Amino acid sequence: MKRDWLINIRKYSGLTQLQVASRCFIDRGYYAHIESGLRQPSLSVAKKISSVLSFSPALFFAEDFDDPFQMSLEKSPIMIAHCNLDLRYTWIFNPHPNFDAINMIGRTDKEIAENEGLRRLRNLKREVISSRDCIRELIEFPLSDGGNVYDFFGKPLMNRERIIGVITISTEVTHLIR
Repeated sequence: MKRDWLINIRKYSGLTQLQVASRCFIDRGYYAHIESGLRQPSLSVAKKISSVLSFSPALFFAEDFDDPFQMSLEKSPIMIAHCNLDLRYTWIFNPHPNFDAINMIGRTDKEIAENEGLRRLRNLKREVISSRDCIRELIEFPLSDGGNVYDFFGKPLMNRERIIGVITISTEVTHLIR
């Protein structure tokens, strides 16, 4: 199974397969096989690749099994996402039906759409990064099924002591607000 999400992250990072492989101290052919889904990286290689491209190495291993946590949240009003410091999505779970998770990987909110809700979400993410604190805010988005209100919780995404991005967890609460 081709890893489009990995290809998107690499391309949006402006790196070639050779550059990623070199920074991970692995062969370019091996890296190409990882992207194409022909090879599964070891945990140490997954950590190296995820460090170079700023995402969680767990992404490589979440593909291979039915996670009870993911199964329980599927089709719920809860969405979880990771973004790097450039606010590019590196992982997303359970987005609104207007959006395709695979096509969002490697892109910013501004590249996906432009509206007041997404501007407020970008500001929340920037504030989480600059303050290194958790932030919570209600944000309304114009979507195909109307104006939906989400309760967003943002927190720093850390790699040991270093902040590498933002985690957002949102719950659709439109019915509670109106």
